[in-house]
Amino acid sequence: MNENIRRFALLGTSADPPTSGHKALLEGLLTLFPKVITWASNNPMKHHKASLEKRQRLLNALVEEIANPKLHLIQELSSPWTIQTLEKASTKWPTTELVFVIGSDLTKDVPNWVSVQDILKKARIAIAPRKGWPILRSHIQKIESLGGQLDFLPLKIPATASSHVHERLETRNIPSSVLKLLLEENLYGLNTNY
Repeated sequence: MNENIRRFALLGTSADPPTSGHKALLEGLLTLFPKVITWASNNPMKHHKASLEKRQRLLNALVEEIANPKLHLIQELSSPWTIQTLEKASTKWPTTELVFVIGSDLTKDVPNWVSVQDILKKARIAIAPRKGWPILRSHIQKIESLGGQLDFLPLKIPATASSHVHERLETRNIPSSVLKLLLEENLYGLNTNY
């Protein structure tokens, strides 16, 4: 890896809603990269509980809470398909090495992504270890066999899950800025009487 090349971290997320895990990941990425780009996206493998527009507003609240000038929410990168996101990003930053960040829970899915070999040519894949989702050697070997260049991020991401908010009305792992919006807008069945 050429150290003279700028490396940008790209993190798309369902943000349905953003949790303290998202916050920990974004803050961790800011210690490793000169610029961190995030956006809310529609994952074709998930059934989202809130609209993309609302999830973008929730993610924006988290970005504003973190308040780091190296962190940017660039929603126009959003696409259900990673290859489309990377095509937009490589046009926007043609001289930058793009590092597409995923949680360790997604390593098994990468080989099944649409246009996976094109994706792996356009960006490195950085894996953030999520507590409770170990990185399996078999998943890594499969990505590498497709031409993937992998980075293993020295981060510790807690085992939080957005689904706990809509399934259990559990809010203890929701950042304060996000929780404020959830309550104001009565999202996920939460309201000001909660």
